[in-house]
Parts: sequence; C-alpha cells; structure tokens
Amino acid sequence: MKHTIKIIFTLFWIVTQSQAQGLEQVKNLYDQRKYDQVKKVLQPIKKDNPDFAVSRYYLGRVAFDEKKYDDAADYFKEATETNDKVADYQVWLGDTYGTIAKDANVFKQGLLAPKMKNAWEAAIALDKKNISARLSLIQFYLQAPGFMGGSVDKAKEVANQLIKLKPAEGHYQMGTILLQEKKKPEAEKEFLEMVKLDTRYTPNLANYYAGQKQYDKAFALFEDALKKDPEDYLAIYQFGKTSALSGQRLDRGEEHMKKYLTSYSPKQNEPSHAGAKMRLAQIKEKKGQKTEAKKLFGEALNEDKNLKEAKEGLERLSK
Repeated sequence: MKHTIKIIFTLFWIVTQSQAQGLEQVKNLYDQRKYDQVKKVLQPIKKDNPDFAVSRYYLGRVAFDEKKYDDAADYFKEATETNDKVADYQVWLGDTYGTIAKDANVFKQGLLAPKMKNAWEAAIALDKKNISARLSLIQFYLQAPGFMGGSVDKAKEVANQLIKLKPAEGHYQMGTILLQEKKKPEAEKEFLEMVKLDTRYTPNLANYYAGQKQYDKAFALFEDALKKDPEDYLAIYQFGKTSALSGQRLDRGEEHMKKYLTSYSPKQNEPSHAGAKMRLAQIKEKKGQKTEAKKLFGEALNEDKNLKEAKEGLERLSK
C-alpha cells in the first residue's frame, strides 16, 4: 500500500513539474516574441486541461501584441471565466476592452464601458494592492463622458488610493488630473512632490515643463537624468520629443531619437518606434531635410495609422 502511494505521489510530482516547465517554456517563448511557437503550443489545449485559463491568457497577450484586439478580448474573457481568481486576467480583459473602445463608435463604447470598468474593479477586489487596474481606472474616469461613468472626482479617489500604495505614482496621477482641470500651480506641486519621493520620475516632471513650453527646465532635467544613467531610454526618447516640439537642440534630439530606434525595444505602454519615427521626422523637417522627413512620416503612419501628427506632417510635405 505504501509502495502504491509512493508511486502515485511520484507520478503526480512528475506531471506537476512537467506542467510547470511547460508554462515556463511558453513564458520564455512569449518574452522572446516567438508568437507562432506560443500559439502552436497553446491553441490545442482543451477546456478540461488545468492549464486552459493560463493558455488563454498567453494567447490573449499574443493577440494583443499583434493588434488583434477582438481575438485578445475573447481569449481574456475565456481566461477569466475559467479562473476568476487571477487579477492579471481581469486587468488585461479591461485594458483590451479599453483599446477596442478607442476606435469604436459611441454606441459600442457605451456597451464596452461597464465591461472594462467591471474588469478593473474585479482585479482590485482580487488584489487590493493592484496598481495597473487603478491606473486604467483613472484613465477611464478622465476620458469617459459622464453618462458612461466618467468622473474627475472618482479619478481623484483612485489617485489618493495610489498615493498610499505607491506614493510617487499617486502624486503623478493626481498632478495629471489637476493639469486636466487646468489647475497648473497645484499640478506642479504634485509633480515636485513626486520627484522628491522618487527621482526616477524626473522625466515626468520634465515632460510637464515641456508641455508648458518651459523647454530650458525640461532639457536641464533630461540632461541630469542622462548624466546619472546614459541608458535611460525613456529620458532619451523624451529629450528627442522635446527637441521635435520645441525646435531646439535639434542635433542632440536627432542623436537621441536614432539611439532609441536602433538600440531599444519599447515595453508595453512605452513610446513606440512608430512614434519615435514621427518625432524624428519632425526634427528632420525643422532642420530643413524635407525628403527624409516625408519618408519617416510615411513609415510612422504605416506602422501606426492613428498617429495624427504623422498624417498631418505627410500631408504638409506632400503639397
């Protein structure tokens, strides 16, 4: 009897280890962006398989990266329906609905609004310290019209929750909300408090100054960040963007934007290469290099049709 139990336990351990190794392999393949291999491994998994929910989650991540947002929503929905106890599944479901809503008509947006909000709230209920869901909720409350649930006051409530969980991020979000209300002095106080708590947020303060056309302050902060870390690619990008918008320090701006394009692969929610090409095109245009600028505007627009400034730049240089 003991021998039988030992055999069963051993077999269970082998199966469990095999499943864990398989999931780790899938994660590695996903991180390496080997999406075809991920799909080949995960698509055959059936609903009665214990790994079905996580397989749908990773298939959803792949579909999202491939900009197949309707497919991604279906996968994340299957993941949450199979296992409703994982906050990340809910966050990605809500974020995908939000992405679909950006290009949808008002009627569809109205249908999606409660779905995305419910998903983010479910994530917070599952994980009281969840940051991602709160960030998405803040954007929802700021962007959605009132009849769909938008509310500046509710956005501030969530920002205050963040201040307790991740103080610098919370002050950044509160500053962003106040800036949207055109309360600039109050917003600046929040941004200064943000940097006081965490100097890694210095580029965010610099972006604020750039947005207020206080370019000297912005460039000084970017330079300081790059002295501390020459491989701070977000500071590199933002320096280039500020150069593109201001028409100042164009040679340095071009150098930084080219470095971002050739040496860095943007992560989720970081500036895309398409956006970087658009900013580089703006720099080229300001330097009088119109042929190169036109080419870059076209490439940026081919990669992301939603880049309004790229479309305007291409039209401007095609006249």
